[in-house]
Amino acid sequence: MSLWQRQLKRLQLIAEQRTNRFRLNSLNGFVSLFLVGTVLSVALAACSGGNVSNSTSETPAANPVANNKQNVELTLVSFAVTKAAHEAIIPKFVAQWKKDHNQTVTFKQSYGGSGSQTRAVIDGLEADVVHLALAGDTAKIEKAGLIQPGWEKEVPNNGIVSRSVAALITRPGNPKGIKAWADLEKDGVKLITADPKTSGIAKWNFLALWNSVIKTGGDEAKATAFVTKVYNNVPILTKDAREATDTFAKQGQGDALINYENEIILAQQKGEKVDYVVPDVNISIDNPIAVVDKNVDKHGNREVAEGFIKFLYTPEAQQEFVKLGFRPADQTLAQTKEVADKFPKVKTLGTVQDFGGWEAVDKQFFADGALFDKIQAQKKR
Repeated sequence: MSLWQRQLKRLQLIAEQRTNRFRLNSLNGFVSLFLVGTVLSVALAACSGGNVSNSTSETPAANPVANNKQNVELTLVSFAVTKAAHEAIIPKFVAQWKKDHNQTVTFKQSYGGSGSQTRAVIDGLEADVVHLALAGDTAKIEKAGLIQPGWEKEVPNNGIVSRSVAALITRPGNPKGIKAWADLEKDGVKLITADPKTSGIAKWNFLALWNSVIKTGGDEAKATAFVTKVYNNVPILTKDAREATDTFAKQGQGDALINYENEIILAQQKGEKVDYVVPDVNISIDNPIAVVDKNVDKHGNREVAEGFIKFLYTPEAQQEFVKLGFRPADQTLAQTKEVADKFPKVKTLGTVQDFGGWEAVDKQFFADGALFDKIQAQKKR
């Protein structure tokens, strides 16, 4: 959405508010409506190329600051496990943008737990682009007034630019015989996972466990009993996925670890031997991308930010995500033999929409006093 479209949308909202506030049989109401209507008329004429001004020097570009710069900087804030992918993609985008626009783009990059990154942006980290673990985190930034509503409709796939599924990592040789989600509730099995209060992947982990019961015919009562028993087998909740991996791999705690499939593939590419299974009842871990409107308008780099996001959906960029273990958001690419052969088949794949979307999921499971808090309180007794 261009800058003038956003301004027009705001003016229209003002008009609606004024209409509700004033009545036409009031002189003040009539004047207010007349003034707002005048402003809208001028805005519409200017945006549609009307004869408000005959000057040929006007530039309707959404970001005049960036247009006049030889060098442009973008700040990318993302969740931890995308770091390797972005480090492979960014140089390709920089080269392409230089070729097409004769501008040099430099990046500031920040990586961490999705929940922590979300709070940092809301608290003042001036991200131009956010790539987070779940759309619920992006929605929090929207509610803080930094991202305009409708962000997910401005790019393909409802804003989803990378995908993965949940995998179970076991000790070498899998001595506890962990092959499916149901094995995690067994006595004597210790699971390592992050805290859904601070980590995006931890929310996906919880939802994968819940989904495994619902998608195999269980009701909510059975799902609640299952996740309660599983979390009773969790000796420590880490703050994010990276710390969970270190706790399992470097500190030797636990019999199993839930992690992104792409993290495991990346570890194998680095020469690590990892025993793992991708359960055939799984959850689609969908990661959204968005422009932080308030910040790009402040920095004058909207065109470059939107160009970067558009580039992430190209086959070239999606291939880089695939190389590093992400399942592609591009469905044409996903159906190629090369990509299909790379990833284990998932028989039953759930989505967050199956459970009402992130707002409903957060309310049911992760809000203060919701199911997860009740499980933790029960553990302490």
